[in-house]
Amino acid sequence: MATFLYKLGRFAFRRRGFVALIWVALLAVAGVGAATASPPANDSFSIPGTEAQKAFDLLEQRFPGGNADGATARVVFRAPSGEKMTDPDNKAVVTKTVADLKASSPQVASVADPYQAQAVSKDGSTAYILTSYKVNSMELKDPAKDGLKEVGEKAEKSGLKVQIGGDALQEMPETGSTEIIGIAISAVVLAITFGSLVAAGLPLLTALIGVGIGIASITALATTLGLSTTTSTLAMMIGLAVGIDYALFIVSRYRAELAEGRDREEAAGRAVGTAGSAVVFAGLTVVIALVGLAVVNIPMLTKMGFAAAGTVVIAVLIAISLIPAVLGFAGKRVFGRKARRRLEERLVAGPDASAEEKPNMGTRWARFVLRRPLMVLLVAVLGLGAAAVPAVSLELGLPDDGSQPVSSQKRQAYDAISDGFGPGYNGPLMVVVDAKGSDDAKGAAEQVRKTITGLDGVAGVSPATFNKAGDTATLSVISKYKPSSIDTENLVGDIRDEASGFKADTGAEVLVTGQTGMNIDISQKLNDALVPYLVLVVGLAFLLLMVVFRSVLVPLKAALGFLLSVVAALGAVVAVFQWGWLADLFGVEETGPIMSMMPIFMIGVVFGLAMDYEVFLVTRMREAYVHGERPGQAVVTGFRHGARVVTAAAVIMISVFAGFIGSSESMIKMIGFGLATAVLFDAFVVRMAIVPAVLALLGKSAWWLPRWLDRALPNVDVEGEGLRKQLEPTPAAQQRDSDPDAELTRV
Repeated sequence: MATFLYKLGRFAFRRRGFVALIWVALLAVAGVGAATASPPANDSFSIPGTEAQKAFDLLEQRFPGGNADGATARVVFRAPSGEKMTDPDNKAVVTKTVADLKASSPQVASVADPYQAQAVSKDGSTAYILTSYKVNSMELKDPAKDGLKEVGEKAEKSGLKVQIGGDALQEMPETGSTEIIGIAISAVVLAITFGSLVAAGLPLLTALIGVGIGIASITALATTLGLSTTTSTLAMMIGLAVGIDYALFIVSRYRAELAEGRDREEAAGRAVGTAGSAVVFAGLTVVIALVGLAVVNIPMLTKMGFAAAGTVVIAVLIAISLIPAVLGFAGKRVFGRKARRRLEERLVAGPDASAEEKPNMGTRWARFVLRRPLMVLLVAVLGLGAAAVPAVSLELGLPDDGSQPVSSQKRQAYDAISDGFGPGYNGPLMVVVDAKGSDDAKGAAEQVRKTITGLDGVAGVSPATFNKAGDTATLSVISKYKPSSIDTENLVGDIRDEASGFKADTGAEVLVTGQTGMNIDISQKLNDALVPYLVLVVGLAFLLLMVVFRSVLVPLKAALGFLLSVVAALGAVVAVFQWGWLADLFGVEETGPIMSMMPIFMIGVVFGLAMDYEVFLVTRMREAYVHGERPGQAVVTGFRHGARVVTAAAVIMISVFAGFIGSSESMIKMIGFGLATAVLFDAFVVRMAIVPAVLALLGKSAWWLPRWLDRALPNVDVEGEGLRKQLEPTPAAQQRDSDPDAELTRV
């Protein structure tokens, strides 16, 4: 592996114009493909294998054109003080609004008159119009959304307070400004790390090229592969993150090789052969984590994972080919002026000058850990353990409009319905009675209605509505609790527990669905998939790292450290977003269950980044150990060369993710906080403290591998031992290399 990448790096450096032209051409082709492709379709969101999805599929068959999973909007009216919604003038406004909603878009399926649908509160202060659409919220077109907003604005001019809730106005959060801020922060951190604007610009340039090719390719292939507009979200975030990281690793190693006196082409080849090997295997671990999302069996999540994995592959290919090519164009400018002067002075002074070099922060920290490994390990583990304690109380769910900012219209509509009718009216449960196997369909539906009415937590059940064939009915069940609460989830469980009794007594099958039922099933499906996903990702990565490090204990330590950091980060998320600790500081207005996708999302994203840091830091230690250094010396060497780069990469990622905490969307805020915290814990506590402490305690045992396993595993030579032997200089070359003037001409 190292030898092949060494040759590739030298080739790319020599033929830099040709290599750069190829990547620019690929970007242009992808861009043209994206520009000329037909607009991508929106996802038809489905969750195979769930009861809610089974009910939706049944309704599509038995109620043609009914669109049970269509988007809904609730236009909520509140009368001024001293008035009621039943007053003639106010009633006239509502009636006119009903007519306007019906004419607002051809995608409108039905509009319920509140005076006929009993959607006026008992005190007469509140009423709402329920509007249903023929398509789900992701397929709802902008003209339909604009028409809904215009109708609401027109109604409000009458003097009534009008808010619009529901999922019809659901939109993807705008993240463009956050990405720009993240790139700006990355540029500052890279400039500080390298002390050169050129060296700082290289990782940003190549990362943006990689993301551009990846996103453009996704857009170009969207129609062919059935990808949606949401597929590129994860790909953009991960592609930018790993693209900067991988370029950072190789540019840093290239500068280190130049500092040792090698000419530029040789330095590029060795940088790609060594750091490039680490990049390839780090990229493979990220790909494993993203492709593994298919285990969850949610089509949209699977597509996002595969698209992001493709972008990571592009980032790896760019790192091992375009980076050495661009380094060829950069020349001496990869160093700042001061660094160039210091390098020239050191080369003139000769090879012994390196012994006088002051130890950097990474060296000093590594030596401190080596002196007190047990203390550092205990403090780090106990600290993460304390942060992880709240995770024991983790409650998963999907947020509703009640988690929106208080100032938002959707939250105000949610609160108005809760105050006027009860929280359960914001998310009614839909119960489907399949009476095709029953002798008395109406009797079966009535028995179901009576039984559900008697359950704890039920505020009301509507009469059964049958299809034309009379063999299927739907009932609307109102919970006493808000849709995202554990109590509503328990109510759904109680109804489903009664289903077997209904089947035995009447021959009818009872299914629970609706948006609330679907959210509950999604949460359960994600929860069930968590352990298999974790086993798959960590297991495959363990095998891969065992090949890389030729060790059993080092990959085991890497996996356990990752799990500790993720659980600690989940604990922090629970403390802030579920318990409300420091909620005001982070702008959390409503606490509640943690987004059900959060654990799997964190595992997938953070695992990839964590293994990046692990592979880059520990491969340098492994390289030093294989080349003859004692275990303790190897740890110090790894930190001397890698700590600064890993720290810079982690600070960039933390800054990018932390930018999302300022979002008004609770889900985006939670994701930003969770990912930033996880990277903070993993990079600075696990990789910088636990890793050297464990390696110090293990000594040579850290690199132990049974002989039979050593023979069975392929030798990929990530540490470059084979490359080093192949490049061992001849006596003539050694004489030439000892000439300082010759060395200066190479840099």
